[in-house]
Amino acid sequence: MKKILLALIAVLFIGACKKDVTTVNVDPKRPLNVSSASLFTNAQRRLVNTVTSSNVNLNIFRLIEQQWQETTYIDESQYDLQTRTIPDNLWNAFYRDVLKNFKESRTIAATEGKSAVDLKNQLAITDIMEVYSWYYILTTFGDVPYSEALNIDNAFPKYDDGLTAFKDLLKRLDADIAALNPASASLGSADAIYDGDPQSWKKLANSLKLKVALTIADADNATAKTAAEAAVASGVFAYSVGGANVDNAKYPYTTITPNTNPIWVDLVQSGRLDFVANNTITTQMNTLNDPRRPFFFTLDADGVYSGGNPGESSPYANFSAPAVPITKPDFPGSLIDVAEVQFLLAEAAERGYSVGGTAGVFYSNAVTASILDWGGTLASATIYLAQPSVAYATATGTWRKKIGTQKWLALYNRGLDAWIENRRLDYPQLPEAADAQTDFPVRFTYPVKEQNVNNVNRAAAATKIGGDNVTTKLFWDKF
Repeated sequence: MKKILLALIAVLFIGACKKDVTTVNVDPKRPLNVSSASLFTNAQRRLVNTVTSSNVNLNIFRLIEQQWQETTYIDESQYDLQTRTIPDNLWNAFYRDVLKNFKESRTIAATEGKSAVDLKNQLAITDIMEVYSWYYILTTFGDVPYSEALNIDNAFPKYDDGLTAFKDLLKRLDADIAALNPASASLGSADAIYDGDPQSWKKLANSLKLKVALTIADADNATAKTAAEAAVASGVFAYSVGGANVDNAKYPYTTITPNTNPIWVDLVQSGRLDFVANNTITTQMNTLNDPRRPFFFTLDADGVYSGGNPGESSPYANFSAPAVPITKPDFPGSLIDVAEVQFLLAEAAERGYSVGGTAGVFYSNAVTASILDWGGTLASATIYLAQPSVAYATATGTWRKKIGTQKWLALYNRGLDAWIENRRLDYPQLPEAADAQTDFPVRFTYPVKEQNVNNVNRAAAATKIGGDNVTTKLFWDKF
């Protein structure tokens, strides 16, 4: 009997040895091969998540721009950028989570046997997304690793001059616009914003080109003028009477995780009551009888719109909160819209650029597009614009104040873009936050990890821009 058992064990052992054990090292949830489309989808989502998030470890721009105020933990609204290493987190989000994935998507796309014209479309769309990512990095930090970035063989990339990098972004957009062929396919449903439609991406590229151009207008007006006029001639987002806003570049979040609105994740799913309206924006909107108030905020206990003071602890029960739709899981994220483009055109007209209209008309279009996009009516927009304090011809101040103030309102819930435009146009002039730990930040300091790993290049860049401080104005911030 023992001999029989031993024989059976031997047979079973031999059979087990013949089994292919190499598969134990394969994780089915981490495939060895991924498609360029899946990498693009992931990078696009991460880009929109980064600029949409309300997580205080990553995106505190609604607080800096006094759209929201914190209820209990108030460090971020007092400009504390270092406690949670916010510059490091934002840097990582753009370089590691967004740009790295876009780069890998481009690399893999070239190996997938696509037709030449389809590949050109896909690469152009991917590059437009990369340009958008670089735009945010450059406007947040200043001189950064650009031409030598994302190279695994170079642990010490040089920091590029900001203006030089901006000019290269314009060249890249020119190449992308020229490459896009509306008659051919591209990314299809892998692109959550336009379903890969090349014509829509061409409009976005031109609109982004206009945005990049105006950002450097005070530093290099000649380059800005040429680029802005070319973008308009090629075709930016269109304003339509009645405000369809069909060109808006919005990311359609869903009710299914992980593709949900980050604000829902931060506030509702986590059960937190961390933010209320800020008094700066509610006072401005109340003074102007702004019809967007119910779309921005809830009513407080007294039935009015109110906000906490900048930098002060503001109990949730005492003030208006972010409006319910903003906190829905499927509330869309936004990169650029018709309203923003119309404001850019108004500014371009004031600068004397040939953009096919007057500043007053573009300004009115921008305000109307914003109100309609938020859910208001054409009638409410008309009444709002008829007020002497809002109408372009009678509102007080320079064009910078008129455009800057209304653009800041229109960029509600887009804190990073509001911060960029507020620094550039210098309006509205925000009050100092209570017990502020620094002066108003006009840039983010370089990440701590750059000091530890790439400090020679970081230090050189810091010296060049005038110091690695939150108060160091970047080259395009002239006033």
